[in-house]
Amino acid sequence: MRIDDFDYTLPQELIAQRPSEQRDVCRLMVLNREKGSVDHKRFYDILDYLQAGDCLVMNNSKVLPARLFGEKEGTGAKIEFLLIKRLDGDRWETMVKPGKRLKPGDSVSFGENFSAKILDYGEDGTRIVEFFYEGIFMERLEELGKMPLPPYIERESTVEDRDMYQTVYCKEEGSVAAPTAGLHFTEELLKKAEAKGVRLAYVTLHVGIGTFRPVKCENVEDHHMHFEEYEVDEKTAQMINDTILAGGRIVSVGTTSTRTLESAAYMDEISGTFLVKAGAGSTGIFIYPGYQFKVVEALITNFHLPKSTLLMLISALYNRDQILKAYEIAVTEKYRFFSYGDAMLIE
Repeated sequence: MRIDDFDYTLPQELIAQRPSEQRDVCRLMVLNREKGSVDHKRFYDILDYLQAGDCLVMNNSKVLPARLFGEKEGTGAKIEFLLIKRLDGDRWETMVKPGKRLKPGDSVSFGENFSAKILDYGEDGTRIVEFFYEGIFMERLEELGKMPLPPYIERESTVEDRDMYQTVYCKEEGSVAAPTAGLHFTEELLKKAEAKGVRLAYVTLHVGIGTFRPVKCENVEDHHMHFEEYEVDEKTAQMINDTILAGGRIVSVGTTSTRTLESAAYMDEISGTFLVKAGAGSTGIFIYPGYQFKVVEALITNFHLPKSTLLMLISALYNRDQILKAYEIAVTEKYRFFSYGDAMLIE
């Protein structure tokens, strides 16, 4: 299977540069796998496709204001940091730009009493850095950092992004990109789903550097995912497992929730079915056509980049030809693509 098998043509003007004015009024394309049908709705119509007894599983990871702009001490050179992962204490793995200017021993100042020292080189050109500051680190980061919008959003982040690039249910800090399928939900919509008899479950997967990395291999099978940390607590696992054992559907919100659920799945010998194990872990699961899903039965997602692992994942849930046909329709109908774009339900 080749990477070119997951390519499609996307006009630049269809890449959403800003969020919808209201989260749940974006467009929703509904793909019914059994009927082979394609329907065009609004996101608030998602309630029509959720049934009593379903379990809606969402990723409650919170995006850090992980972009920092500073100056190299001694030269005044302009430096940009993108925090990737907290290692321990005040040590972080960080992407730096321009990379050639920063070597172990160099220091960067980001404001009064807030600086970082380069300790070592990391993987794929990153740096291991240690921060020095007064006060509480996360409060200083909120004060000085900016939201890490993806590179295809060709503008600087604004105050609006502080709110709109987070889900309404975000809780656990640690991501450098939003789990974007969840951006469309409002608190009111979730309350209506719950009132309808839909269970609401929350897992955590912190979105890491892999979301910015293109697939460079010609053969899909040769690609290796970056590992990301996830957690499923006892209450959530019980809720999901109760749904499965009762014959309800697991409806995953986004590819990150999907990867969490499939990573935590195990075969239960008593029931003879796949259930979800509670606990924390690290996953590098790579889902592409040929993969047999263990837990997830339906998926709410956004429209993804050409040749991306995310496009491969949704092609595994349906099939590549049908997904690419749906993307052709989306282009013709001028859907908005990527993080701030429109949504798709595969049921």
